[in-house]
Amino acid sequence: MLLLIFLSLLVLTNLALIGFYAPVEQTMGIVQKIFYYHLSSAWLGMVAFVVVFGASICFLRTRNIKWTIIALASAELGTIFTTLVLITGRLWARSIWNTWWTWDPRLMTTLVMWFMYLAYILLHHSGMVEEQTSRIAAIYGIISFVNVPLVFFSIRWWRSLHPVLITTSSSGLSSEMLITLLVSLFTFLVLYVTLMRIRVRILTLQQQILSISHRRRRG
Repeated sequence: MLLLIFLSLLVLTNLALIGFYAPVEQTMGIVQKIFYYHLSSAWLGMVAFVVVFGASICFLRTRNIKWTIIALASAELGTIFTTLVLITGRLWARSIWNTWWTWDPRLMTTLVMWFMYLAYILLHHSGMVEEQTSRIAAIYGIISFVNVPLVFFSIRWWRSLHPVLITTSSSGLSSEMLITLLVSLFTFLVLYVTLMRIRVRILTLQQQILSISHRRRRG
């Protein structure tokens, strides 16, 4: 309950900062404010897929079903965040590039990553109780992680229309924009943690119910 209250306050604060505190960018105008949701969704999507990668390795090492549940929950949330990235990116692109889609390296690698983790989720739900399915999904989750660094470095390795806003030397943002971005990132992180706690609990209960059902059938 306290976490939900804290998250609600963060969301309201973040909306206020984006709407009233962060200045309007001179070149792109008001549409640039999509950036705070777009970048935060992108980073948290990648964080979620890092968790999938780590939990998949832990499952293969321990065969403990809790790691499968964590990996699946994180993959589901990561896919939702990546969906938000694709949606907000299209809205931004339409205003800036005058097109809904372009075959840009960042866009293509993100779309491929989205499809691969969607396939990971479908693989899990095809037979979550089966240990063999969990093992195959864990291996697939590790392989799918190759897409994450590809997405991150795509605009640095290949010619891309996608802007590089944050580099090792500077952020290219005003202090107001940077503060708003950091609050947005923290808000999305707390959102991820909150949703993970809820989803892991649901999946754990589902797993327990399915296990009881299988034992009764065998008995």
